[in-house]
Amino acid sequence: MITRKILMSLAALCVSAGTVLPCTNLIVTKGASTDGSVMVSYSADSHQLYGELYFWPAAEWAEGTMLKIYEWDSGKFKGEIPQAKRTYSVTGNMNEYQLLIGETTFGGRSEFRDRDGIMDYGSLIYVALQRCKTAREAIVLMDELMQTYGYASSGESFTIADPEEVWIMEVMARVPRIVEGVNLNKGAVWVAKRIPDGYISGHANQARITRIDFNDPDNCLYSPDVISHARDMGFFSGKDKDFSFSDVYAPVDFGAARSCDARVWAFFNRHADGMDQYLDYAMGHNLTNRMPLYVKPKAKLSVKDVADMMRDHFEGTPMDMTCDIGAGGNALPYRWRPMSFQVDGKKYVNERAIATQQTGWWYVGQCRSDFPRDLGGLFWFGVDDAGTSALTPVYSISTRVPECIKEGNGSMLEYSETSLFWIVNRVTQFAYLRYNQIGTEVRSIVDAWENEMIKKTAQVDQAALALYRQDPALAREFLTDFTVNTARKLFNKWVELDKYLLVKYIDGNTKRQEPDGSFSNNGHNPRIPASPKNEGYTQKWKESVVKDNGKILESR
Repeated sequence: MITRKILMSLAALCVSAGTVLPCTNLIVTKGASTDGSVMVSYSADSHQLYGELYFWPAAEWAEGTMLKIYEWDSGKFKGEIPQAKRTYSVTGNMNEYQLLIGETTFGGRSEFRDRDGIMDYGSLIYVALQRCKTAREAIVLMDELMQTYGYASSGESFTIADPEEVWIMEVMARVPRIVEGVNLNKGAVWVAKRIPDGYISGHANQARITRIDFNDPDNCLYSPDVISHARDMGFFSGKDKDFSFSDVYAPVDFGAARSCDARVWAFFNRHADGMDQYLDYAMGHNLTNRMPLYVKPKAKLSVKDVADMMRDHFEGTPMDMTCDIGAGGNALPYRWRPMSFQVDGKKYVNERAIATQQTGWWYVGQCRSDFPRDLGGLFWFGVDDAGTSALTPVYSISTRVPECIKEGNGSMLEYSETSLFWIVNRVTQFAYLRYNQIGTEVRSIVDAWENEMIKKTAQVDQAALALYRQDPALAREFLTDFTVNTARKLFNKWVELDKYLLVKYIDGNTKRQEPDGSFSNNGHNPRIPASPKNEGYTQKWKESVVKDNGKILESR
């Protein structure tokens, strides 16, 4: 299982502050959600990552069994650690007890790298999910693993959640000190903060924890040497009370603010008041005006609110990706790589929004305390660009994975006709051609599907609870069947959508339709369409074309 995952790895994550990086985590505490669930979203935004659902069944292991650790990004074998006596089932990034873990890479100072460490960030996530039941247990275990075996990745922010609380944990390897071939500084420094109930938070490839609350273990945990190690390495010389984890280990620069923290600002800006005061920071113009780690939302958020936030392109802000000429003639809110360019010796950036074309898979996880701990985990899973893909509900206690999102069903180098990732990509790539028309229609279908599934899961929840009281195993099988059948239904829906869109939008035209949705014919032959609509380009595009070449194109 691990071998296949590393072959489809979260490759090519950059490791220097200010570089455009993948992945976004949004966080909603139970007191800030409409249904009392803790919610965490995550997008795995690698240009090389395939959309599939990871799965480990629960297992018992013999004494002396060793677990091979492979670096998540590269597939490089790092070493072995003792296997636990018992491991829990894990579906995606959520286990059977509703422990949920996401991440974003912030890189940080390049000095803090241990090339010989064993535990990379991906291994920490999935080992913790297999061995822990709560967020606090996971923090303790991840610390133990790093200090015992060394931390093999660059700077990392983890979101660690359970039905009661959610934490952000930020980690940096210690600077290696090699004496006679032995690293005397093996391990990592870190800080973790609990997001207060009733608040929302997030991180997007920039370290966000600043001050440490030294005497508040209920809300702040940290490694004992998190400050002294920075002093020893010459990166901090002030008083402990003035120490800032982010400022010391991952100083923010223009790129980190504009390409990373701006995504968190977009989330805060949509759901909290007063965020205009931090716009200059989000745009990279005033790096001292740091946003708070968490904010109070103006209204409680639903799972649909969080899913839709993962589709954000800075709409309605100065960074709105649909408005400038870069959006082309059909308001496409995407910019292909590279993310910067030069004209006449000046440097410019393409925006990096939450929604992005290179997403492999994404999720919105719900940890629900009003259900039994081993029943209530709901993992809404999607593949490809969140802007034009729909989430399918996956119960975290499932014992099987739907075939259309199962590991090994295709890859980035192998097309599969039974893969949800590939059929979603077909629809999405087509939508990119005329986004304000095709993309809008796809989004309406996404919305209808997700709203239907939210209602459906509420009914399924109640049926599962009734079964659980009789026989927990029966409830587990019921929810597994629902998970598998629903994903299959979504796959089939997208297969038909792919065909429908091609027929409707072929050759830059838009076929006319009857009130029932059927295509209009010419009134003489049912196989010949009515004269199509020609919807043209945006006004911004037309004005830009005239400015560029109006003298040649002007008609008489």
